[in-house]
Amino acid sequence: MTVSRVKTAILISGRGSNMRALVEAAQEPDFPAEIALVFSNVPDAAGLHIANAFGIPTSALSHRDFGTREAFERALDAKLGDHGVELVCLAGFMRLLSEWFVDHWAGRMINIHPSLLPSFRGLETHARALKAGVLIHGCTVHYVVADLDAGPIVAQAAVPVLAGDTPKTLAARVLSQEHRLYPMALRLVASGATRLEDTRVVTSVNASADVVMIVPGPIPLSKGSGRAFEPLGR
Repeated sequence: MTVSRVKTAILISGRGSNMRALVEAAQEPDFPAEIALVFSNVPDAAGLHIANAFGIPTSALSHRDFGTREAFERALDAKLGDHGVELVCLAGFMRLLSEWFVDHWAGRMINIHPSLLPSFRGLETHARALKAGVLIHGCTVHYVVADLDAGPIVAQAAVPVLAGDTPKTLAARVLSQEHRLYPMALRLVASGATRLEDTRVVTSVNASADVVMIVPGPIPLSKGSGRAFEPLGR
């Protein structure tokens, strides 16, 4: 039986670690998305070499070569059209997208953000989380809307904030969950297990709760403290 697979593009600007997680997941024969293109606005982005190694078509256009944001985005849109792309995944794509592009791909474009949205939209999320003194941090996959990091949430993963954490150590813990969460969320979206109702994502009752919210098991907050980060109830 042939599995219908949604042609998907991944947009990157750098090393492409989340892109790699998506590409590896898409190697599974039952995965509902086919990675049809990896695109970068940085022609020498390291992630392009990774995609090439997997045999994934790649393309790059420097935004600096275009006089306006719209001109760049229309060229990008043409590339997506050339590859028959139906769904777009932003994976470290460091460009603010215009309202025209976001509207054009509305309901067909998702992003991963390194915080538990709606908290800590924007940049430097880990440093801001530590400054705020939160006990739980994490990452979110959401649909892209015109407002930055404000789209309907598809899935989230939580990590504990440990005693002695720095932005670097916390970022590493979050990134490991990003690599788990994004493929799971793409599976939900590409398979149709999630759907948008107005500004909210509704997930099929047949979908596992584990792909909607990932919470690690008990982790000591500090050596010998006796305290632990417990999984949330389901």
